[in-house]
Amino acid sequence: MSAVALLTGLAIPSASAQVSMENKAGLRIDAIPGWATLEAKVGTADDGQRRQVQIALQLRDKRGAEALARAVSTPGSPLHGKYLTSAQFLDRFGPTQATVDKVSAWLRGKGLVVRDIAANRHFIAVEATNGQLEAAFDTSLSSFKRNAKNGREQVLVAPEKALTLPRELAGVVTAVVGIDDSAKTVSPQQVMGRVGAGRPSRPLTAAAAGQECAPYWGAVNNLAVPQMHPAGQQSNDLCGYNAAQMRAIYGLFAGSTGARQHIAITGAYNLPTLVADTDRAGRAYGWPALTAGQYTAKVATGFDNADECGGVESWHGEQALDVQAIRALAPAANITYYGAQSCFELYSGLNRAVADNSASVVSNSWLFEYEADIPASDREQVDAIALQAAIQGQAILFCSGDQGDNSRINGRPEASWPAIHPWVTAVGGTTVALGGDNTLRFTGGWQHSGFTQNGTQWVAQQDSDGRFAGGAGGGVSMRYPAPDYQKSVVPTSISQGRRAMPDISAVADALTGMGIGHTRADGVYELYPSGGTSLASPVMAALAANAQQTQGVSRFGFLNPAIYKLRGTAAITDVTPVKAGIWTPHMIPWRNVDVPTAAGSYLLNIDDKPQTLASASGWDTVTGVGTPAANGQFLTALGK
Repeated sequence: MSAVALLTGLAIPSASAQVSMENKAGLRIDAIPGWATLEAKVGTADDGQRRQVQIALQLRDKRGAEALARAVSTPGSPLHGKYLTSAQFLDRFGPTQATVDKVSAWLRGKGLVVRDIAANRHFIAVEATNGQLEAAFDTSLSSFKRNAKNGREQVLVAPEKALTLPRELAGVVTAVVGIDDSAKTVSPQQVMGRVGAGRPSRPLTAAAAGQECAPYWGAVNNLAVPQMHPAGQQSNDLCGYNAAQMRAIYGLFAGSTGARQHIAITGAYNLPTLVADTDRAGRAYGWPALTAGQYTAKVATGFDNADECGGVESWHGEQALDVQAIRALAPAANITYYGAQSCFELYSGLNRAVADNSASVVSNSWLFEYEADIPASDREQVDAIALQAAIQGQAILFCSGDQGDNSRINGRPEASWPAIHPWVTAVGGTTVALGGDNTLRFTGGWQHSGFTQNGTQWVAQQDSDGRFAGGAGGGVSMRYPAPDYQKSVVPTSISQGRRAMPDISAVADALTGMGIGHTRADGVYELYPSGGTSLASPVMAALAANAQQTQGVSRFGFLNPAIYKLRGTAAITDVTPVKAGIWTPHMIPWRNVDVPTAAGSYLLNIDDKPQTLASASGWDTVTGVGTPAANGQFLTALGK
């Protein structure tokens, strides 16, 4: 029987839009991002500027790949869990070597330099000038002004008309990734709380009594400021949970170590002191030193565009957070870090993690802010990569973002990308109050409202985004229909029949975040609490690995059907609003979030809907179906 005949219920719509069409000249590819409008054009691009781009090749029998991905991911299907190896996938669905040779020869004939071929033949890496790319693809590269509601202005390069390829390449090439500057809008999602706040150190600037960070919820509560909330519901910001506390949040067993599991992380650049920093932070926060061969960094060479990608330092902090979150929760798991040349090659890093197929779970803590900006040709790449991952039994996780509904960026609520893709697991965020006895006081959805002390009163902050002061991303897709795993769960009043995010959530609020450490570019080593949904994603990856270990399986594959099956069970805590607040002397400057920058006296109210997002009973746009329960049952129930 065919794979199509065996389908039983995981109807996930094809993620691909029509990205190409035939005309007399040949194949046309829609590679124009949403911000590249005629009204925004400010000039032509520099013909001599060099770019490294990825020529993406189409899967063979994409419909068959979609059908097989559904079958192996559908509980009850005869093919459920019967995954292919990467070699089997390549033989059945990957571009042929003859196709690669044909495209490579055409590229060289146009004067483009072929640098590399991906192991799964999905990408051909090419270097060329803007002028060479214009000539090869019969397009015009221009400069566009991208203005955001938050006042940020960027001048970015993009094609102003579709790319054209010769007719003989029709059905072969799907995209030229990196021909536009969309990657300059991508960002890692890690931030730091009080620098030096990690135990056993104290803040670098000594805090007055009652103003220091709290080692656990309520251990320190500044009574010199107005108490908006009852006793036990107001606390100073936390110093950063250690490994024992993080494990207590999710009820991990003593033997929950991620043994015989392999987790991949993708990012850009590479922190050269990562291993030493991780072991040093482990001595402060309680995870063991890495053993020989347990951590591997597969890092592309020839870094470019460092200043255009949020800065190397931000990516270094992200890498440290991702690795150390896994060390705290799954200390025996192997970790491979896939470091791209820059944010322009992030899809390539993700593709390499999937092509290698050594990790069962792939965590990604980066995003593009706005789904509408992504051209159809770029969406096609995540289609292909995610389908291969599902067929091989790999789970792909993406953080949901830290700017809430993104309305401050472009003026309207919008889901982030690639978390909104129906073949990935979008991980939202929570605020977690853990007591001194390592039991949960409460878990709330991470959506902060900011207040500034004025005498004996708290006054709601009125910045360009009102009182919003950071929170997990969520929302509804503009493009993807609702997948079956959401149809009976996400209220149609919210989804309107479209894919919604997130799917599940984990600790993300940096004011109740995790302690980490890393060495800055200037050589200074810092301990600090960190957070963002970039923490939630590796936390969820580690929990999935622990669940696989607990049940004695090597991989669960695409996680969403299993996650939604747990809704309403004891394995998932349904997150609903709580009345509580966090005092802090410094507001956290989340990317694209407007907050006071000076030291002062501030209170952050938890999850009281400062924008359009808030937790609620059942599925919601902050936490999805909820968060893994503190009773440890998530480990024994996931995938059953």
